[in-house]
Amino acid sequence: MRSFDEIFDIAANRKGGAEALNAMLPLPKRAGELAAIPDDRWLAAMTRGVFQAGFNWKVVESMWPGFEAAFDGFDPGKCAMLNDEDFGRLVADTRIIRNGAKIRSVQENAIFVRELAAQSGGAGKAIAAWPSTDFVGLLDLFKKRGSRLGGTTGQYCLRSQGRDSFILSQSVVDRLIAEGVVDKQPTSKKALADVQSAFNVWMEQSGRSLTEISRVLAMSL
Repeated sequence: MRSFDEIFDIAANRKGGAEALNAMLPLPKRAGELAAIPDDRWLAAMTRGVFQAGFNWKVVESMWPGFEAAFDGFDPGKCAMLNDEDFGRLVADTRIIRNGAKIRSVQENAIFVRELAAQSGGAGKAIAAWPSTDFVGLLDLFKKRGSRLGGTTGQYCLRSQGRDSFILSQSVVDRLIAEGVVDKQPTSKKALADVQSAFNVWMEQSGRSLTEISRVLAMSL
């Protein structure tokens, strides 16, 4: 496995130099900023991620005001209490994408958000407190206790909110394969643990965040 500096140099050579590459790297939000994000915005981000999965993101974006209105601003308390009549109304609501399973996930993820908030005084506080050295543990939490938040859906959701994260896009996975970390898209616990270990080494070597490292890996190919 190459050192982070070696991979950075590969990416820099492709992107016009170190200064140009650094300018392309997003920084995650600080813990306090994440903790201050209201619970309704976490539910909104989860919902956006679920509806974007396997669908045209631009269509979801264009319809988003309708989603906000249909789901009462993603108030977790209201969304957790959706009943059969509400679901009947929502699956007929032309302001949103009328996918029954994904609509149901809004209620399930509202319950998840409320559980996080009850445990930590806010979903953002729970997510902010999770160590980056165990990001795969946070992804596992989203997969097991959330609804339809496994795979890259949870990863993109967390990144969209500014949480320090890696996204296992095809380009990132290709670099991980080239470095001998995995031999295919990582899905098993062992493979994900190997990915986390590699990122932890690169974090220690560079002092950079998961977010920055992930982007460097993506741009190295």
